[in-house]
Amino acid sequence: MLNQKSLSSLKINEKLEHYLLLTNLSVKTTKNGKQYLDLELRDESNSFNAKVWDGFESFISDAKEGKVVKILGMLDEFNNQPQIKIDRIRLAVKEDNVNPSDFLPKSKRPLQEMESELDNRINKISEGNLKKLIEQILTKDNFEKYKKVPAGKAWHHAYIGGLLEHTLEIIKICDLMCDIHPEINRDLVISGAILHDFGKVEELEFESGFDYTDKGKLVGHIVIIANIIEKECSKIQNFPDEIKTQLLHLVLSHQGKLEFASPVIPKTLEAIVLYHADELSAKTNAYKGAIISEIENKNNWTKYLPLAETQLYIPRNINKSDDFKDTLF
Repeated sequence: MLNQKSLSSLKINEKLEHYLLLTNLSVKTTKNGKQYLDLELRDESNSFNAKVWDGFESFISDAKEGKVVKILGMLDEFNNQPQIKIDRIRLAVKEDNVNPSDFLPKSKRPLQEMESELDNRINKISEGNLKKLIEQILTKDNFEKYKKVPAGKAWHHAYIGGLLEHTLEIIKICDLMCDIHPEINRDLVISGAILHDFGKVEELEFESGFDYTDKGKLVGHIVIIANIIEKECSKIQNFPDEIKTQLLHLVLSHQGKLEFASPVIPKTLEAIVLYHADELSAKTNAYKGAIISEIENKNNWTKYLPLAETQLYIPRNINKSDDFKDTLF
């Protein structure tokens, strides 16, 4: 990887000579009628807004989101948020030997470890139809996407391998609830946990940045996986209608509320468990990430988080992000 400081480690007024991934760009106009370039740049650790005030005409003709750029500039601050002031910018060339994937955040869990954990859990499913269905959906090609795709664009598990990490967390929570409440159909809820977000392999782009595909915007991951389940169940002789209906209910209701894009609300014990397991995994990861990103600022509170509808408290005895990750979570 490149020998350059991570964005998260930079201090205000520190100079930059960095390769970064361009994830958003637009030409805007000031109140005085002067045009400027408004960018979003990222590395594996963080993303910052950036501004180019002059001399960007030749750059903008070839620039587009998902490209790597090289910049000279300084880390500034605007409205108490880091912002990069760019003096010079160009697109990376082949000789720079950099790729967009170098700048995407990745799960801290080893990929092989997560693959093995999922394989072992699938092998424990005793209901033959559900196990066969999962194996048909998670083909080798499909799994290559499944293990890389983030769980979301920005809010939670928004990194390469994020969906697999998120799924394994949900499986553990569901297994725990099945241990506490043996009335829960373990094979069914675990199958729902494995498949509930599989549609994100078609909903999200993740090769040179995280964004929604046209299909993701027009159809959405819930409908995508429901259609896949219907199609693959039809290939399994005498697949029980009752099991298929219950599994479809799990994936269709896993976001919990109609206003959260679930076509139906949870109406079975297994669906209630899956919904809350999904919420617990997602919000813990998102809140943890929000706290970690602001530890270096030495504040006791994060900025207001619209999706959380609150600020989050940062414990006073936590000073370093590495210590925080190892001890608090």
